[in-house]
Amino acid sequence: MDGLPPHPDAVAVPWGLRVDVGLPGHLARHVLLAPDEEVVRKAAAEIAAEGARDVWIKAFLDPDAVGRWLGPDWEPDAPGHLMTVQLRRSPQIRVPDGYTLDIAVEDRVAVACVRTGDGELAASGRMAVTGATTAVADQIVTQDSHQRRGLGSAVMRSLAHAALDHGARTGILAASDQGQALYRTLGWTTVAELASYAFRPAR
Repeated sequence: MDGLPPHPDAVAVPWGLRVDVGLPGHLARHVLLAPDEEVVRKAAAEIAAEGARDVWIKAFLDPDAVGRWLGPDWEPDAPGHLMTVQLRRSPQIRVPDGYTLDIAVEDRVAVACVRTGDGELAASGRMAVTGATTAVADQIVTQDSHQRRGLGSAVMRSLAHAALDHGARTGILAASDQGQALYRTLGWTTVAELASYAFRPAR
């Protein structure tokens, strides 16, 4: 979709998955699938050896403990929340007058975009069907000047429909505190806390 970076593929690494995001401040992320102190330290050592800044570690562990294991070269983000939901169809998906909602699906990855009449991107999001019955939502964003108009809800509902069409039944996402409030209104439940740290050594 115009105005959005291409969807990055996840690559298996010894501790989980690496996703090359390619955004300012977020070059790549390492998602630790079965984390403990040893796994966190091994992933951090590998990232430090590569030397690239703005590579993130994300793990479903106590953020304070992860910070102690990583040390001073790592900068924390606000703790996040792992959330899940049983996907369901909504009777009708609407956006306010003056907006249009489009969704495209390629390789089981759905991208939803809400735009203004002059083509400005107001809200967007992605959801990838990652297993037989699971789908992961990511990069759900509503621009500041377009918030509190139901655009984020419309994006999430349209992504759920696309995931259901491709066999998914359970949705998964990592939410900020602000996002958590929105997703709760859509039926999502918090199941774990998420630690996020970026490799940013002193220059």
